[in-house]
Amino acid sequence: MRIGELAKRTGLSASRIRFYEAQGLISITRRANGYRAYSAEALVALNIIISAQDAGFTLGEIRRLMPGDLSSWRDGALLDALRKRVDDITAIEKRLARTRFQIEALIADIEDRPDGMTCEANTDRLLKPFKGIRLAPGDKVGVP
Repeated sequence: MRIGELAKRTGLSASRIRFYEAQGLISITRRANGYRAYSAEALVALNIIISAQDAGFTLGEIRRLMPGDLSSWRDGALLDALRKRVDDITAIEKRLARTRFQIEALIADIEDRPDGMTCEANTDRLLKPFKGIRLAPGDKVGVP
């Protein structure tokens, strides 16, 4: 198939398809007239690339995981990469949960301002626990 048809079937622009080709992620053949000709395997490979990028894989990771010939694909390396991605997502979720907790606590502290207290005084009240704290190089601020 030609690049226009491949672009239509994948939803990718022709320039994006040529980029993936230049990155060695898909292969082409040239017709006698010089036009690119893409196989059905290129369509499959592009759909895999799109899905992998949506899952957070970099092009370098995709390149390492995808064989040149999709029929020779072995699932061991793919399973390892997918399991690592799940572990990465779990770590991000934990970090986001801690951050959400900290932000919600800060919102509650700000909203629990005593009646009649000015914003400036409330800021001083909230920052008081942090004044005078000196961090050593490499120390991290926040909830562990």
